[in-house]
Amino acid sequence: MAVTFKNVPSQGVSVALGNFDGVHKGHLAVINNAVNLAHKHRCVPCALLFNRHPMADISGSAPPSLMTRDMQDRALRKAGIEKIFRLDFSDIRHMSPERFVKEILFSALGVKGIACGYNYRFGENAEGTSETLSRLCDEYGIELRIAPKVETDGIPVSSTAIRSALEKGDVKLANKLLGRVFSYDFTVMSGDRRGRLLGAPTINQHFPEGFVTPRFGVYAAAAYVDGVLHPAVTNFGIRPTIGTNSLRSETCILDFSGDLYGCNVPVGLIEFLRDEIKFSDLEELGRQIASDGEKARNIFEEFSAEYGKDKSDIF
Repeated sequence: MAVTFKNVPSQGVSVALGNFDGVHKGHLAVINNAVNLAHKHRCVPCALLFNRHPMADISGSAPPSLMTRDMQDRALRKAGIEKIFRLDFSDIRHMSPERFVKEILFSALGVKGIACGYNYRFGENAEGTSETLSRLCDEYGIELRIAPKVETDGIPVSSTAIRSALEKGDVKLANKLLGRVFSYDFTVMSGDRRGRLLGAPTINQHFPEGFVTPRFGVYAAAAYVDGVLHPAVTNFGIRPTIGTNSLRSETCILDFSGDLYGCNVPVGLIEFLRDEIKFSDLEELGRQIASDGEKARNIFEEFSAEYGKDKSDIF
C-alpha cells in the first residue's frame, strides 16, 4: 500500500530528514538548510520524522527521549519548520533507498529540496548514506544540502552525547550541546506538601516512561510561570529522607507563591549542585534546602545576566 500524507502543500516542500530528538545544534544545522532551500525554491519548509524511534521496531528498545512530541514540535516550529510529517517506521522499513526517495520524497511529498546530516542513513538495513541520497537527488532534480559535523568544545554534537551528559549530571555540557537549557514541562501533580512545612513549597512533576533520566541530585534551575522566569532549585530522584515510590522532579520556585496544580510548568536545569542525601531529620533537610536555594539563586543570576531572562532565549 502506498504511503500518503495529508495536507501536502501544493507549492511543494523542502524537507529536513532526521529523528531530531532534542532539536540540538546539529539538528539546527540541518533545519536551517531546509528553511533556506524553501526560501530559494519558494516552497514550504517541512520536517519528516517517525512516530516513534526506529530502534523500538528494530530491537524493541528505543533510547530515552530528550523531549516530548509537543516540545519537539514547538522547537521545530521555532526553528522555522512550518509543517511536520510523521511516518510509521514499519511502513518504510523494508524500502530500498531508491524506493524511499521515489515513493516517499518525490511522489508523496513532491520535494524540491532536501536537507540531512553528514551521517544520515536510510533504506532497508540503513544501507543508504548521504552519498546515496546525493546520487538519487541528482536523478530526480532535487537540490540536496548536507550539514557537516557540528562540534562544541571539540565534542561532536549528538543526542547520544547529550543523554550521556545528563545521566552524569553534567547539565552545563548538555546545555552547550543542545544550544539551550535542557527542560521539561510536565503537569504539576499533587504531592505530600511537606515542602510547605519546611518553608519551601515545591511543585512535583513525574517523568514519563521512556524519557531521559538525569543524574539523581539537586540542581540550580529556572522555572517559567505566568510570563516570568524564576530562579529555582530542583531535586530529581526519589527523595531519600522522605522516600517516594516514583521518580520525580521536585522544584522549589524561589520568590513565587501560588497554586500550580494541573499546570504545565517549564523547568530548565542549569547546574548540578549535589547528590541526593538522606538527612537525619526534616530540620536538617530544611537547612540544606535553604542553602541550596541561595546557591541556585546566585547561579541563576549569573546565568540570566549572560543569556537574558526571556523564556524564548533559554528554553
